[in-house]
Amino acid sequence: MANADWTADSNEALVLSLVRAQEDKQVLGAEESYEEFHPTFTYPIFGEDEKIYGYQDLVIDFRFASGSLAQFLSVRYAEKLVASSTVDDVEGTLKQFIPPGYDTDEKTFLARVENDAMTFTPIGRRIHSYTRPAQGSSASAGGDATTSEIEYEVYHATFDDPGFREYHRRMQVYILLYIEAGSYIDEEEDGWEFEKRKRKDGTAIYHFIGYSSLFNFYCFPEKVRMRLSQFVIAPPYQRSGHGSELYNAIYNYILAHPAVSELTVEDPAEAFEDLRDRNDLRMLLAHEQFMQEGFGSQDVTASHGGGRVQKVKSRARATPMSAPGRVKGRGKMGPPVDKAWAEKWRKDLKIALRQFQRLVEMLVMLHLDPADVRSARAYRLQVKERLYRFNFEVLAQLEKDERLEKLEETFQSVQDDYTRLLAMVR
Repeated sequence: MANADWTADSNEALVLSLVRAQEDKQVLGAEESYEEFHPTFTYPIFGEDEKIYGYQDLVIDFRFASGSLAQFLSVRYAEKLVASSTVDDVEGTLKQFIPPGYDTDEKTFLARVENDAMTFTPIGRRIHSYTRPAQGSSASAGGDATTSEIEYEVYHATFDDPGFREYHRRMQVYILLYIEAGSYIDEEEDGWEFEKRKRKDGTAIYHFIGYSSLFNFYCFPEKVRMRLSQFVIAPPYQRSGHGSELYNAIYNYILAHPAVSELTVEDPAEAFEDLRDRNDLRMLLAHEQFMQEGFGSQDVTASHGGGRVQKVKSRARATPMSAPGRVKGRGKMGPPVDKAWAEKWRKDLKIALRQFQRLVEMLVMLHLDPADVRSARAYRLQVKERLYRFNFEVLAQLEKDERLEKLEETFQSVQDDYTRLLAMVR
């Protein structure tokens, strides 16, 4: 029999589930499903090729209690090669990445799910909550009214909180499975998010949604800089706005703490970078004083209606200053931007330098009148100056003409990306 017949794709073989107690499943909507989803990556566990050798019809059944994240692991297959030396040890490999104490007996695990559902509560301090209408829940079909709206909560915890270190070790496997190049890190502190779902009798039960790891670093002379290192939302909850709620909860938590100088992000993935940009833009657009100082109160009121952004039509043509209803005027945003003013706001808002510069560039672009040649040139030079500084080591090695061409090419690419991002903000 060919080797391929004994080789399994580890991403397909590994099946994950967030298991709820039977009573909690009764209040789920028809389209809600939290079981049997697959990882995006398994190479940190099973190797770069993401292949497992030695089995036919391999299924790695890896379940979590939806709140406590108590684990169950079962490895099933139709047939296994006899030559044990060449067969991959699936459970032995996984054991290197998950804490001991997981269940291998299904009945024992399901009993634990039922018990944990009633006893588990989030560890740490609640820093944010929000609600969403239940989608297709039993309430919409005449069921109990408690299911018509779902509450979600975000908590902040450190490893000084009793029990959190053990909980973190159960949930950190999601970092390997859903963040490219993700790896386990030194234990520090986290923001984490839960669905607070009520049973028909009104009992509140908590279900894990996702989490983010935060590290603090000394910032001269007497503050700390907070770095967001890892950020993951479990697949059943993705594309529903929960990531934005978690990010904003973290940002507002940091904004409220005088000892923290700014929030930085470590090597963000493209999807997270978009999430961050969208939410930072919405925050600035809703910040009345910032927008008034930046563009003038009449400009802001006329074009944004309290912070709402119109759809971007094309590069550098979003909401032109010559549009009807706009009163021309120049605030601190220029262009070029008043650097001292911008730096003061950056520090007050605790946003990292490059991120704040990009946000300002997007906002200026949103207001730019392409017919105003002087402003358009000042804006172009402002963006190119930042790009040159950021890419100095590469650009400095090029001849002048090639350097200018590369800088212009990068500028146009940045403008296209800004157009894309501004179109997402409503």
